[in-house]
Amino acid sequence: MKIDFKKYSDGLAPAVIQDYKTNKVLMLGFMNEAALVKTLAEGKVTFFSRSKQRLWTKGEESGHHLLVKQVLPDCDNDTLLIKAEPLGPTCHTGADTCWSERNHSDNFLFYLEDIIKLRKNSTVETSYVKQLFSKGINKIAQKVGEEAVEMVIEAKDNNDELFLNESADLLFHYLLLLNAKGHNLQDVINVLTKRHSK
Repeated sequence: MKIDFKKYSDGLAPAVIQDYKTNKVLMLGFMNEAALVKTLAEGKVTFFSRSKQRLWTKGEESGHHLLVKQVLPDCDNDTLLIKAEPLGPTCHTGADTCWSERNHSDNFLFYLEDIIKLRKNSTVETSYVKQLFSKGINKIAQKVGEEAVEMVIEAKDNNDELFLNESADLLFHYLLLLNAKGHNLQDVINVLTKRHSK
């Protein structure tokens, strides 16, 4: 990747940071060549801080790092688009973004994934999600199998309401299984996108 840092008198190229999952713009920073090299090597977004006059890894104090998923130069090779996973709020004010926007997807399934994460880590022992995760991955996988069979059975009948309810149960438990395996829906979408582009 060749970015034309010399185009700017201070040697700093703009870097737009975008959430890889929600596509929300999180912040704008500036990088010199050393910041880009460190970002690519360590997988955490690093800027050149104009106020500190040094390299600064986002989250080095707060722990709210930006984990790099993809780095794209623009058509003139003088600006970067970095798609990242934010570990917490991005703005120093505590807001999700530097424009005070909430960083969530309009897609309900991504929202549901966030709810699953919250309930998995909840202290509320009566949570169905918490209870299922406490039983381990074998039980979660078993539930996916059971729900798949129930959906297939309903598919052979003519009751749309029951079929859709069983489909929802299967999808919900599939999201649980993805989480238990350390993956998410976006990872599956990425695989499908790659297949589609071939």
